[in-house]
Amino acid sequence: MPRPSGTPDPARLDRIVAEARRARDEREQGYRERALKIYPWVCGRCARTFDHTTVRQLTVHHRDHNHDHNPPDGSNWELLCLYCHDNEHARETEARAAGGGGNGAAATPAATHRPFAALEALLKRGS
Repeated sequence: MPRPSGTPDPARLDRIVAEARRARDEREQGYRERALKIYPWVCGRCARTFDHTTVRQLTVHHRDHNHDHNPPDGSNWELLCLYCHDNEHARETEARAAGGGGNGAAATPAATHRPFAALEALLKRGS
């Protein structure tokens, strides 16, 4: 049975998603291996140390949040444990939600209502 026009092809979407995941995994494997060779296996936040049995819990965090920015000297990376990495991204998400993110959005405007603007005049009149 033919699909209605404008309906996406599920098989094509599955191929696109699989390709994107494969490319991401290849990209991550490259910079992860380089970061683990450059840096000591210590979380940059909590200072927890890792060895060959626990290194899978150590992640590579991109300081500028751009996963395609992978300079050969590792200057955009820091090693973080899973917990600190999740915390870092949660803080970034919260900052963006509060209007302080560096995504080009304007900050939330300050309040303009001044409830006590005439208080001084009222106090002077009452004395």
